[in-house]
Amino acid sequence: MISIRKKLLPALKGNKFLFVKLWQLKGLIPGRENIRKKSHQTLTSDGAWCWIADPRAVYYEGEHKKVYVGWVNKSGSIQVASYNRGTKKITTTTLKKKLQRDDHANPALLVRPDGRLMVFYSAHNGKKMFYHVSKEPENVSSWDKELEVGVNTEGARGYTYPNPIHLATEGSKIYLFWRGGNWKPSFAELKEDFTWSSAKTLVKGEGKRPYVKFDSNGIDKIHFAFTDGHPGEEEKNNIYYAYYYKGAFYKANGFKIKNIEELPINPLEADKVYDAAILGIKAWVWDIALDHSGNPIILYAVFRKINDHRYRYAQWDGEKWNDYEITAAGNCFPKTHKREIEEEPHYSGGVALDHDNPSIVYLSRPIHGIFEIEKWVTSDGGTTWDLEEITSRSAKDNIRPVVARNYSKSESGILIWMQGNYYYYTQYYTGLKMYIPEVDVVKTV
Repeated sequence: MISIRKKLLPALKGNKFLFVKLWQLKGLIPGRENIRKKSHQTLTSDGAWCWIADPRAVYYEGEHKKVYVGWVNKSGSIQVASYNRGTKKITTTTLKKKLQRDDHANPALLVRPDGRLMVFYSAHNGKKMFYHVSKEPENVSSWDKELEVGVNTEGARGYTYPNPIHLATEGSKIYLFWRGGNWKPSFAELKEDFTWSSAKTLVKGEGKRPYVKFDSNGIDKIHFAFTDGHPGEEEKNNIYYAYYYKGAFYKANGFKIKNIEELPINPLEADKVYDAAILGIKAWVWDIALDHSGNPIILYAVFRKINDHRYRYAQWDGEKWNDYEITAAGNCFPKTHKREIEEEPHYSGGVALDHDNPSIVYLSRPIHGIFEIEKWVTSDGGTTWDLEEITSRSAKDNIRPVVARNYSKSESGILIWMQGNYYYYTQYYTGLKMYIPEVDVVKTV
């Protein structure tokens, strides 16, 4: 833990041998024998994703205990896999071949109450939004025919970033959110008779394209955090928050914004969690989850300079937003070729909440020039943090971590991330790694 590191470093200065041997025992630097090493499972050697379409990974216990994960590979094919916790078997299927080589095309997953999996996907600004339903519960090998959503907001921008959500109190209806034809957050409802409602714009912004992240209590509320637009295009890029409940939208304090029939929401009507004017620097939202009291927690990045990204943690305590910096996050991770201009300088390594225990944050930042995954834990709402390394001394970057939804509220979640070389959202040579905390083993290294 970082707290231990801070206490020991001054005492050990000047005794290099004792310093190295003690930290080998702690497992914080590689030694030669009997070091506790985390077990990283390779889920696929060819897979990538963006961080806006979610859930990318879900956990479900029925007859089996399985993790389900979706991605797009470097040929542009949409793939879904299951990992069986009991047998350790990975089963992978291709839902659509060569849809688009673009990490924005990654699928989003939803497990229905009957255990059947739904998968939504589209190309980046695709003409169609597709979805599949598995033929059997807990089985990714057999699927019903490909279906299309068929409704969208007006405009020529197509579909991007599916986010499906089911609320138990609203029957079998499913909400699907995406970025619509007008480049705004949009949504429609898959009704009980398996038809789609008309599409609605959720958030407006003149000439802008807000980015939004969603979470739900699975019962009656949908929470979302969003930006004004892309940080590369906005003079000021704030972070906002609102939630849906029984046909209307509200601020964090319960103040009603408007009914669903009165959409879209103007960003100024929602909570302003981060005001770019105060620090004079832009932001980009990364994740949102709920604490054990049902209050929202938002992760986002700010950019003091193009090579100085910072991760922040904002939590609603029932009365106000408390906002803390977690850590410096270095520069962007794309490996742009020399003498070329970096087209996505606001791509941070990535930061994600454990949605079942959002006092746990997994993040990616450069250590000795390589992006590594770390686990950061707070016991006081973000004021102080303890640190644990998940990867170390890696040969290639580890980026865009995500925790499988619906795993456990008492254990650290199942972590998955990209590993490899990444140049652009259409040029990625990455696989997916998985870490399940309780299967740590002692290995000779």
